[in-house]
Formats: sequence, structure tokens, C-alpha cells
Amino acid sequence: MSPLEQELRSIIRDPGRIHPDKPLSRHTTFRLGGPADFLIEVADRRELSGVLVLAQRESQPVYILGRGSNLLVSDEGVRGIVLSLGGEFDAFAIDDTRVRAGGGYDLPKLATKVGKMGLGGIEFACAIPGTVGAGLMINAGAHGGDMSQVVSSAVVVWPDGSEQQLSPEEIGFGYRTSKLQSTSALVVEVVMDLHHADLATIEAHMKHHLERRRATQPLNMPNAGSVFKNPPGDYAGRLIEQAGLKGLTEGGAQVSEKHANFIVNLGDASARDVLVLMDRVRLLVQERFGVRLEPEVRIWGPNPYFTA
Repeated sequence: MSPLEQELRSIIRDPGRIHPDKPLSRHTTFRLGGPADFLIEVADRRELSGVLVLAQRESQPVYILGRGSNLLVSDEGVRGIVLSLGGEFDAFAIDDTRVRAGGGYDLPKLATKVGKMGLGGIEFACAIPGTVGAGLMINAGAHGGDMSQVVSSAVVVWPDGSEQQLSPEEIGFGYRTSKLQSTSALVVEVVMDLHHADLATIEAHMKHHLERRRATQPLNMPNAGSVFKNPPGDYAGRLIEQAGLKGLTEGGAQVSEKHANFIVNLGDASARDVLVLMDRVRLLVQERFGVRLEPEVRIWGPNPYFTA
């Protein structure tokens, strides 16, 4: 047992929640990715703060793993500590129209549960895979709605273990992004102000969103959701399709024939296959339309193609 693992065991109450050399392919919707040095399930803020302080002292990178969507992990895996937020981070509470959700809570599950209670405002999220914290980080949205429209505050934890409550202005929402993405903040709690709404109307909206997702997205194949951000005034999927790139393959990765802004794992893809294919798509779209597509999917580990 390494000295680092020994120290982690002094912080995490249950050593069964510490997983050395854990393959991340089992934890991503792409079903791709090499191992993390450590995958750790933290259950409360004491454990989280303790791990972050230790990681900072030992110069260990820290990553947050939500539901594994919108994520591509390199074949080499990631060095450092990958955290999964469970326990108190995987819960929510309601006070009239105010919803307080842990950063690790499932976002579509939350949308569905509060919708059944007659609370409207996040119907758009019923078809967006991922956690509440990740949804806030990227300002997740669909069907004309996004997180910026409902979030009233958030609590983040910094690498030194300190907590801070942030306003929407401090979060800095943008299109599929926030200022937090360029920081080391970890979202542990999100407060949303919703509104009372007709239950039948909420259910109808969510049914429409889910049916549209099933009809337009390759849900039967491993993928990470939209690969590229939509450029201003246009759609990445439209540009990729118009460039004739649907069905384009690289190894076991393919531009989906159902939705051009999705790359699917045909069953034996590597992360490198996906990265090379993304790079080809980006170059071909730029050659054809003069538009440079930017990745929406997060990329962990060695990556020579898409650098910050």
C-alpha cells in the first residue's frame, strides 16, 4: 500500500470507497478510458475537504466524475485522484419552490422528481445526462432552457478545502459554460428557484423532450452526447452533416448516422480513435465552412489534438 493510499484511508471512513488503479471505461457513457490512480467515493464535506487538502499538499491533480457523460478519458487514463460525490452530495430537499440539490445528484432524475411534485422550470433537464454539479459547470441546457435560468446560488469547495457560496453573477454563466470551468472549484450544492406549474403541462413537456431525444440521438450506442459546441447562430450537427461526414469512421469510432454531432463507439473504439475522428471533423468543417468547432465534451488525460 502506498503512503498516499494510507493517508486516504485515514480520511475516508470506508476503505471500500477507495479504488486504486480503477479503469474509468466502466464509469463513462463512452465506455472508454484508461485507469485513474485513485477513484474515491466521498460521502460528505469533511471527507471531501480532507482529500482536497491532501491532494494539494501532495501535488495530486483532482478530477470530479459525475455520471460519466460528456467525458472522454484517454487510453492512458489520468494521473491523480478522481472523486465521485455520494452520500450527502447525492440528495435534494425542497422548500416550497426552492430546491437545494447536492452536486452529485442526477440532473434528469431531479427534473423528473420535482416535476411530479408540480414544480416547473427544469423540464429541459429531463433528457440531459449528468449531475447537478456538472450541469451548473457547463450551464447545461436544451429546448430553450438552461441552468442559468433557475440557479439562484451554489456552494463550491476550493482545493484548500474552504467553502464559498456564489451568486449567479459570480458563477458567470455563458453558452454551455461558466467561469467555474476555468477554476479548480468543486460544486457541492446548487440552489434553484422553480415555480408551481400544472402537472399535466410539465409531464407533456418532459414527454416531448424525451421522445425527441430518442428520435434524434443514438441512444443505443455508447457515446458522450454532443461532441462540439454549437457555433454562434448555427448548429455543429448541421455543419458536420452538410460537410458529408455522417458515418465517417476512425477505427472503432464513427460519426453517428443519426445525429452528426455525436460520435459513437461501435464496440471496439479507443479514445485515440475518437480524438483523431474529432480532429478530422473539425478540420473538414473548417475547410468547408470556415468555422472552427470547439469541443463540448471534456477530455481527460494526454491529448495532443485539443489543447486549452
